[in-house]
Amino acid sequence: MGAKLCAAEEGLTSAQSTVHECRFPLWAVRVADFLKMRGPPEHHEALRERGLLQKWEPSMFVIFVSHQWLSSVHPDPEGEKVKHLQQTLLGLIDGSLPVAEDIVSRSDDKSLSPNVRRRIADGFLFFDWFSIPQNLPQERGPNEDAALAVQSIPAYVELSNFFIAFVPALTHKDSSEPVNYATWLSRGWCRAELWCRLLSNKADTSVVVAYSKTEAEFLSPLDWHNNSIVEGEFTVEADRAAVVRLGEMAVESKIRHLQEKGPLSHYRLYSALRPHLLRQQRKEREIEEFLGQFCFDGWMEAVQDSSGMNAVMCAVMSGDTGILQLLAQSRANMNHTLQGMGDLGYYDTQTVLMAATKSRQDPSVLAALIELRADVNARARTGLVALCMSRSPAHVNVLLEHRADMPHFVLTCVSSFACPDTVQALLAHRCDPNQTGDPSVGPGYGALHAVALFSRRNRRAVDTAKLLLAHHADINARKEISGILLRQHWAARIQMGLLGFSNCNMVIRLRASMAGLSPLGYAAMVGHEQLTQLYLERGADLLPNERGDSPEDLARKNHHDHLLPMLATRSVQV
Repeated sequence: MGAKLCAAEEGLTSAQSTVHECRFPLWAVRVADFLKMRGPPEHHEALRERGLLQKWEPSMFVIFVSHQWLSSVHPDPEGEKVKHLQQTLLGLIDGSLPVAEDIVSRSDDKSLSPNVRRRIADGFLFFDWFSIPQNLPQERGPNEDAALAVQSIPAYVELSNFFIAFVPALTHKDSSEPVNYATWLSRGWCRAELWCRLLSNKADTSVVVAYSKTEAEFLSPLDWHNNSIVEGEFTVEADRAAVVRLGEMAVESKIRHLQEKGPLSHYRLYSALRPHLLRQQRKEREIEEFLGQFCFDGWMEAVQDSSGMNAVMCAVMSGDTGILQLLAQSRANMNHTLQGMGDLGYYDTQTVLMAATKSRQDPSVLAALIELRADVNARARTGLVALCMSRSPAHVNVLLEHRADMPHFVLTCVSSFACPDTVQALLAHRCDPNQTGDPSVGPGYGALHAVALFSRRNRRAVDTAKLLLAHHADINARKEISGILLRQHWAARIQMGLLGFSNCNMVIRLRASMAGLSPLGYAAMVGHEQLTQLYLERGADLLPNERGDSPEDLARKNHHDHLLPMLATRSVQV
């Protein structure tokens, strides 16, 4: 989702927000001043007194930093987050931090332009502790400015030119729980900031996910698919209602903007997904209402439309099984394949049934499609079937009840993104956690590899891994590759040999390292501490990949220094 930052950059200069009300001025710190700071960051009042805060003006390039606090009273009590953020910004500015396409999309056609990097260097930082007045312990009574500023966060997101989800792997000082990308995705206000960015009417709505000073990627569309606006976790439960109202406003504004400006496919998708995004009850429509909402001139046009977001997709994504039945009666294609919607996470050649599973539609929608002769075993160009994209146990049950095949890699796919209950549903149907099959027609690795590879965006990754291990998944299985994966592997190794490991983005690193990689190797490579610890506790060997990189080597090369002590200890024991 969002325009490419390496392409046209007309969206880099903000205009005054016209969607969300700005009830308190946006205050920001010059990046140059932020880079000089040391230790725990000072709060808004202290920085303003020192003259380090600048009031927003249209000419300013603002970088919005969305992050999770490390304690209940201070976002960074020891200053470690400030240090990480400074290193990240320096990497963005000097080009040493490559920003890659996410590992799901795995393309190299998205990057930061030199102009954007220069604008960051001369820009201003929005960081809530700096930018929002704080309710400090010594103050008596509520801080009215603080309340107004919090209410203005959606407007601040709109006024910003660049959005960073800053998610280094750290530890919460109060709870000792991990703080990382998955926990950031779970937080209600972090989701609110994310969705205000995604739903803004800017030409560019890209989000950069910054894991460390050496690794950043553009947000995967699948990450917003799986995290609705209204289901986040809140420290103060009363905040949920406020976020729901913000979400409604943002969704309605986005729909109006797309209806006026296009593209039509995006308008139809957001209009269809509106109840789903806000977790509202879906409803069935009369034909005229359906045609009007999705901008079809007549029924036959709707039936015959073959665009990516056609009438069948509109009915499915809005959960309207009544219209779906009428379309089928008029001989609309229930096996319609998607095209031109990859930036929204719905990739070319995937079917409507696959879109229904990925978007977490009610099982009744899947059942209706299949009963209307959608092919439950149709394959996308990647070889995936709808069962691979199941997001709930009910999805699994509906598809298998309608005689869906179980490809050898189905458990690998489902373990990547779905919850443990969905994985359990497949295991209950005797799905083998160790079956990888022919690597030329599948990923060439098992479910434990998949859990590790995608663990940073899945809070239930450790639970899923424990479930798979309880069903005797092989903790020392090694990835096998052939065909296109083998060609990608050797191309990446050549590129890495020319540029060096540190100068390659994560997509290239993964491709160059994947041959012979174990689940522990993947966990070490992405830096997931809890999963690395679990695999070691369950007897994982320190197996090198075919390049000779041990898990310890991969952790070190990717700057996951927090993993080195436990990996080194195991190495001594071995």
